[in-house]
Amino acid sequence: MGNEKTFFDSMQRDIMNADIPDTEKNKLMNNFLQLKEQKINLMITGATGCGKSSTINALFNTEVAKVGVGVDPETMEITKYELNNLILWDSPGLGDGKEADNHHAKNIIKKLNERDKDGNLLIDLVLVILDGSTRDLGTSYELINQVIVPNLGEDKENRILVAINQADVAMKGRYWDYANNKPEPQLVKFLEEKVDSVRKRIKEGTGIDTEPIYYCAGFKEEGVEQNPPYNLSKLLYYIVKYTPKEKRLSYVDNINRNTETWKDNDDLKDYQTGILGEFKESISECVGAGAAIGSSIGGSIFGGPGRVLGGIIGGLGGLAVGFIKGIFGF
Repeated sequence: MGNEKTFFDSMQRDIMNADIPDTEKNKLMNNFLQLKEQKINLMITGATGCGKSSTINALFNTEVAKVGVGVDPETMEITKYELNNLILWDSPGLGDGKEADNHHAKNIIKKLNERDKDGNLLIDLVLVILDGSTRDLGTSYELINQVIVPNLGEDKENRILVAINQADVAMKGRYWDYANNKPEPQLVKFLEEKVDSVRKRIKEGTGIDTEPIYYCAGFKEEGVEQNPPYNLSKLLYYIVKYTPKEKRLSYVDNINRNTETWKDNDDLKDYQTGILGEFKESISECVGAGAAIGSSIGGSIFGGPGRVLGGIIGGLGGLAVGFIKGIFGF
């Protein structure tokens, strides 16, 4: 990001400038430095054509993931993208033939069993993307049931997120309100039934409970009309929620800065507020661990009990304020 001030720069400055005893400041700074070194490892996988690269480009402040054009898949091996402390593992799509699928499956299994320097599993979360435009999800279920879930280690249910992309063409483009960029009631019913079916199929095949969601990445290949994203805030909310608390803040500097990306979502929840709530929880529990924090720290990054979320986020300072407020409307 060049010389641009980052979220962590702002946090460090606020802690250093806090009007609190040095003993408490040192605790906060030690916790902060540990948090700053945390790396998120997010694997994105799914069948060929489901929109993995489009989703990466829509979610994050990058266009490094190449969107497939034509009949040949772009990603033949697992590709690594490093965005500061956010590391993305873009795996090849399955569905290109038995020999290729076996090769890809072995690589995915190998990566899922890889461990970091501390002996913990390297991959924090697997995002499995399903193609909402097709009824044939056999390859995706095989990927989830036989490749992903058996190799997730402990706490499987919190290490996998299933998302159905291309919701806008789930009924061949019918019942999508293009003017308002949202599904009409007939399509909502169809998508909710699809979510329920996916949930049940995964439960039957693996025994674990999942919370599938539907969305549109919105980014398509060159030369095709670009529909804006839908439910991308919801997808990001669940990604952040499923990420270990001590690692969540590494997303902040890497979120797509285009405000239009995040505005269209279903009416079930204010996901943008939820995202900020998850970040706030990470700050209070991870940075504030073991420190006797008063009602506030110099009016800065920590709010006292009862302070509203907006007040807490509003005190982050510097880039964090302009960035988070600008994107999520706070």
